[in-house]
Amino acid sequence: MFATHVSAWLQRRGIHYGWIVAAVTFLTMLTMSAALGLPGAMMKPLGDEFGWSTEQISSALALRFALFGLMGPFAAVLMERYGLRAVMCAGLTLVGLGMALVTTASQLWQLFVLWSLMLGLGTGMTALVLGAVVANRWFVARRGLVVGMLTASAATGQLAFLPLAAWMIEHWGWRSAIVPIVVGSVVIALLALCLVRNRPSDIGLQPYGEAPGTQPAPAPAFTMNFATPFRVLREVATNRTFLILAGTFFICGLSTNGLVQTHFISLCGDYGMSAVPAASVLAMMGAFDFVGTILSGWLSDRYDNRKLLFWYYGLRGLSLFWLPHSEFTIYGLGLFAMFYGLDWIATVPPTVKLAGAAFGPAKVGLVFGWIFAAHQLGAATAAWGAGFARTLLLTYTPALYTAGAACLFAAVIVMAIRRPAKTAAAPGAATTSAAARA
Repeated sequence: MFATHVSAWLQRRGIHYGWIVAAVTFLTMLTMSAALGLPGAMMKPLGDEFGWSTEQISSALALRFALFGLMGPFAAVLMERYGLRAVMCAGLTLVGLGMALVTTASQLWQLFVLWSLMLGLGTGMTALVLGAVVANRWFVARRGLVVGMLTASAATGQLAFLPLAAWMIEHWGWRSAIVPIVVGSVVIALLALCLVRNRPSDIGLQPYGEAPGTQPAPAPAFTMNFATPFRVLREVATNRTFLILAGTFFICGLSTNGLVQTHFISLCGDYGMSAVPAASVLAMMGAFDFVGTILSGWLSDRYDNRKLLFWYYGLRGLSLFWLPHSEFTIYGLGLFAMFYGLDWIATVPPTVKLAGAAFGPAKVGLVFGWIFAAHQLGAATAAWGAGFARTLLLTYTPALYTAGAACLFAAVIVMAIRRPAKTAAAPGAATTSAAARA
């Protein structure tokens, strides 16, 4: 009832209720991403207090990334069966509880339960698939813009909160930095409970931009259940486009979340830079990423998405090769943050659009879920591998070179994707229907 009254009030002022749902989704993904990125700032404090090595903590973070990604194919199923509101509230509750309880942890296994299991599953429920589902259900016009903004929030949240978190850790201890995440999870869960509805028809509306009198989109050609993701994976497992997109997205995760997001503050510490300025560089990356990802959504409507990915991966690889030689000055790291940040997650709109062109609207949500799972498996590999390299070799440089070389390889193989057939889609229409009809 509350949502219906708010919708009517907004309609009288010419505002579609879809923007409210998109705003709550934006806040949800921002908070969940901040929770996902926060442990990277806590590696040194946890090691100092409990005596855990970088490799041990990285193992917990790696499993978190893996579970986060593996939830992707099933998130659309959960949203179809239980609705957007229930999934968002459940994810926020899992993350809030996991972050709150970790303040009482004293054993390594507890870190695995709270950060790997609860945080991984909770954030996985509200990852990129959530943004794509909301954009697809609530928007016809401006869908590409909405997907770009929601995608940008997912990456920006992982980075923008870190300077404040690092300052709180430095002055008040690592437990204090968890408080904003817990409070944010509670507040946004209440907003979702009051304001989010599953589809526009639930409150008597059509999607934003839908012509009056248009019939609702047809139901999917198959009934979705928890076996459906595995069935779809079996169907596409030998498809060249799927294999290339999954492989390059594995490298995307390897070179972003798992490596830089998780280990950057620790890397800067090896060169004498304290946590607060190092976290500020990550926040700068987040600001550039917000612009770069929205711009990428705009570009993906107008240019060959394979060529966009070629440039994104190529420039990222070169920036990673350069990072160990930046001398870790504010100027050097600022230059790195600009080039690297602009394409932190700018790969998402072209990747989803290529998947949509190859697999069609009925299956693209589930196919992209598996591609996203590959992304997070790459992140898990880098989170553990870089920590292992740091423990064994006392340096992150081999991990940076390996990730840089992998990005250059991704830039080459992405051009092997067959050129998608051109469509007559309008520029303001959907660029990425990543969970179409989920």
